[in-house]
Amino acid sequence: MDNCLFCKIIKGEIPSIKVYEDETVYAFNDIEPQAPVHILIIPKEHITSAADITEENSGYVAHIFEVAAKIAKEQGFSDGFRIVSNCGDSAGQSVKHLHFHLLSGRDFTWPPG
Repeated sequence: MDNCLFCKIIKGEIPSIKVYEDETVYAFNDIEPQAPVHILIIPKEHITSAADITEENSGYVAHIFEVAAKIAKEQGFSDGFRIVSNCGDSAGQSVKHLHFHLLSGRDFTWPPG
């Protein structure tokens, strides 16, 4: 999508600090981290939100979770991390491109806060 912030990051039109990339997924450091480690993992195909996951594109989600585990192991925090995806305005989704927040580096409480 032409106006999508994350699509522009994937294309290299907007700079980011890349953590991981393969043919279907891109991961980069969040510019407004909510934890000492805050990485965004996104599919390269534009999917608006979790509400738009279908049988045809659900493989991206499985792969994203594989990538999250790989990043956590490589960066040494596989013993404790959180994965979050906000879906829709009322849930706090600020960029309309499916993305997962990989958070670590501090203790988390429930409910999130």
